[in-house]
Amino acid sequence: MEPRISLITLGVSDLDRATRFYEECLGLPRLETPPTVTFFELGKTWLALWSRESLAADAGLSAEGSGFPGFALAHNVRSPAEVDALLVRVAAYGAKVTKPGQPTDWGGYSGYFTDPDGFLWEVAHNPSFPHV
Repeated sequence: MEPRISLITLGVSDLDRATRFYEECLGLPRLETPPTVTFFELGKTWLALWSRESLAADAGLSAEGSGFPGFALAHNVRSPAEVDALLVRVAAYGAKVTKPGQPTDWGGYSGYFTDPDGFLWEVAHNPSFPHV
């Protein structure tokens, strides 16, 4: 397998609400898509939003489940101030800040939020990370 992720699909409970959050709050570039799915281009990786039930059915799994999913998505920014500003912005759009921005033990600054469907995101400033 080549070392890349082509598409990340999030199973959401309300496609319209999730689309507004990712498009209006986070400012992700939305691609033209059919009404049952939303795609955003993130460089060489796309983010897809699809109903939780449809995604589970497509994978042959039950849509039931809750709690910590065991993974986090992450977005790196250029400064600690950008971490704090983004956490304020997402909270205004209905996200829950689970950990406010703070210095890290690895020399950076980060905080966490969950989007309206509970997907965990880290917002970080890592002075050593090359892709910001």
